[in-house]
Amino acid sequence: MRIGMVGTGYVGLVSGTCFAEFGHTVICVDKDKSKIERLKNGEVPIFEPGLEDLLKRQIDARRIEFTIDIADAVKGCDAVFIAVGTPSRRYCRDADLSFVHGAAREIAQNLEGYTVIVNKSTVPVGTGREVEDIINAENPDAEFNVASNPEFLREGAAIDDFMRPDRVVVGTSSEKAQEIMREIYRPLYINETPILFTKRETAEIIKYAANAFLATKITFINEIADLCEQVGADVQHVAKGIGLDGRIGSKFLHAGPGYGGSCFPKDTLALTRAGQKYGAPQRIVETVVSVNEDRKARMADKIISAAGGEVRGKKIGILGVAFKPNTDDMRDAPSLTIVPLLQQAGAIIKAYDPEAMVAAKEMMDDVTWCKDSYEVAQDTDILVIVTEWNEFRALDLNRVLEAMNGNILVDLRNIYAAEDMSDRGFSYVSVGCK
Repeated sequence: MRIGMVGTGYVGLVSGTCFAEFGHTVICVDKDKSKIERLKNGEVPIFEPGLEDLLKRQIDARRIEFTIDIADAVKGCDAVFIAVGTPSRRYCRDADLSFVHGAAREIAQNLEGYTVIVNKSTVPVGTGREVEDIINAENPDAEFNVASNPEFLREGAAIDDFMRPDRVVVGTSSEKAQEIMREIYRPLYINETPILFTKRETAEIIKYAANAFLATKITFINEIADLCEQVGADVQHVAKGIGLDGRIGSKFLHAGPGYGGSCFPKDTLALTRAGQKYGAPQRIVETVVSVNEDRKARMADKIISAAGGEVRGKKIGILGVAFKPNTDDMRDAPSLTIVPLLQQAGAIIKAYDPEAMVAAKEMMDDVTWCKDSYEVAQDTDILVIVTEWNEFRALDLNRVLEAMNGNILVDLRNIYAAEDMSDRGFSYVSVGCK
């Protein structure tokens, strides 16, 4: 199959590269000329484990191409995927669909023969109908169907998620479009991956509902962690105890500083807005959004409390600023709330992250960026683990303690055991344990 991919951001680049690995011919288009030149040379502008090697293999096999000319990416394709950004608007909770609408117009102007137009971007319910209307208005003679094919990629594990997904969801009422989509995903179909064909509106809601449910699990266990701290219980044991129930499951029951990233924050906001728009309020999700925002600020309070209620003039070392490990993504990262609040309280901040420091430097002021964890620990009064990178799980703790001025370690990800840390001489504070 010949596939066009409009947008070479996280979703577009990962999807296009993996479709090429399936054996399809993929043409990716983006307006950013410098980015396209880098991609042509096999340079990946994002950090995603395994993506650069996989991309170079597809380039060498001539199964993937990159262009700034949308006509090259549309004409002659069996399917064209829209994989552009849909950020939340600053002044309201709506998803900004201007990039999706713009892509639809440009696609319409270059269609030749029957083509399936696929919304791969995360979009509110009804967007497929809007894209259909735009294409009909721009090109009344076009032969096409619009389908919804939401992505379920976790940053840091995107390739595995694409190649071995829990399910593939396709929303379309057209049998012809279904056949093309089935052929595109044929390698997964052979491996007996569940492929759910449904109405377009249903597919659009599935994406938002899935992310909102996972965000709710995170927020739920964070509130349980607060209760555990007050009564002397251990949230990690609570999570294990309820996670062993097959109806609940153990995933996304890890207490911490709150969720962030490119999906959960904007998708929960967009779902609450959709509920308001259609007269079906999503009150649980509205609460999740509010509680999660409060959670990030409360983590700063937790650090200040661990320091005895005063951090003015104290050096605080931050380990990890990305919203999660194995990514350089800083979008809605808890660190973006925690660090400024500590600075407002008078703290002096040092920080290190294995991949996200370039992006973080553009978003955080007055931070001393360090080359590794031990430079962060040097002469600090308080050390804080904000992101659970693997390298932070195997620190030389004796070296860390010797380097510090103080002995307070606040572990917002519970990657160490309280008893062991106490034996090593740390004043150790975790989440959900007293």
